[in-house]
Amino acid sequence: MIISLNTALDLKIFSPSEPIGILILLIGLIFSGIIFYIIYAVSTNKESLEDKKLRTKKESLQKEKIGKLFPKKK
Repeated sequence: MIISLNTALDLKIFSPSEPIGILILLIGLIFSGIIFYIIYAVSTNKESLEDKKLRTKKESLQKEKIGKLFPKKK
């Protein structure tokens, strides 16, 4: 008994004009948008507020240590 694939599984339900097809397309568009946003956010290299505070704290500590090593002569 041979059953063709089209009769066993109706592939028309996945076409872009059917509700399931539209849902699949929308999920794909949302997923693609999220991926592009992640790539954009990583490529712009924006720092968070905590990262900026930590970096400025480290820089001031480094300047303080350098100042102790090389005091200015009066």
